[in-house]
Amino acid sequence: MLRHTAPLGIGLPPDEELLLDAPDDRLAPALVAAGGGDHGPAAKALAQTREAAEWENRDRAVQRLAAFAAARPEWFEAWQEASPHDPDLLLVKAELAVTRALASPAHAELLREVTPLILAAAESDPRDPVPWRIALDHARGTNAPHTEFEQLWARAVRRSPHHYGCHVAALRYLSAAWYGSHVECFDFAERAAQDALPGSLLKALPARAALAYLTSGAPRTGIPRARLDAAADLAAELSRSYEPADPWPAEVRNLLTCVLVELERWEDALGQLRLIGPYATSFPWDRLTDDPLGHFMELRGQVRLEVAATMPLRGGPAGPDDHYA
Repeated sequence: MLRHTAPLGIGLPPDEELLLDAPDDRLAPALVAAGGGDHGPAAKALAQTREAAEWENRDRAVQRLAAFAAARPEWFEAWQEASPHDPDLLLVKAELAVTRALASPAHAELLREVTPLILAAAESDPRDPVPWRIALDHARGTNAPHTEFEQLWARAVRRSPHHYGCHVAALRYLSAAWYGSHVECFDFAERAAQDALPGSLLKALPARAALAYLTSGAPRTGIPRARLDAAADLAAELSRSYEPADPWPAEVRNLLTCVLVELERWEDALGQLRLIGPYATSFPWDRLTDDPLGHFMELRGQVRLEVAATMPLRGGPAGPDDHYA
């Protein structure tokens, strides 16, 4: 094991080069400027996503900016004073309010007060699906019945049928942890993946359902192993369609790695760690620990040891039958 562990580290960046939730090249300067109190670059970056109808980029940027505003509110307060009716500001404001409310034990009551913010964001640009992703998160926290969820879902997909963020929000609502079941969650995820465009992150939605099932703490008797492996294989196929160390699919690769570890598919997990490169993401590791980056570092070592344990003394990988020995 010791002999094999070091070579297995080839292709893995050292710990000191790892980045947690690194922003893309367009958003990074906006966050730096916001840290200095200037909201202008953030407003411009979001406006560009709206004007170009880049809804996936817009959703990611809104979530990152809302998280930054929660920690460093000065720039956001200045933005509100300067442009209170800016449609991009309204969207970040709605996301921030929903995120804060969901984190509170009294989330149902707090979320009812947020409804006007979501409606204002939705009315500011009727094309935009992101307010409806926020509305789906809001519905989950307010114990909305399935009929209301289905109405919101219809509005979301009418604006963008393949929007990843809206599908993730719907999957959470349908999960066993909220108002559905593991089977319902898988059925929804598999349908979405089947209808997805080539290269779409929706191909990883079944792996996300698998992650929820495997980390639920419940007995693993409801979903067949073959269905879990198929979900992981589909996400792996998606991962291979992107370049190594690409920040865009980083979260999908991180969640896939977690699924592969839970399934004890160690060599496949090592392959994903190499594709991840330096781009660790808080999700899914924050489901397991309060130190996502530290856990990610430890996991890389664990996976290398597990792969080394399957290798014969004279080198070379073990045969396929040895992986589940």
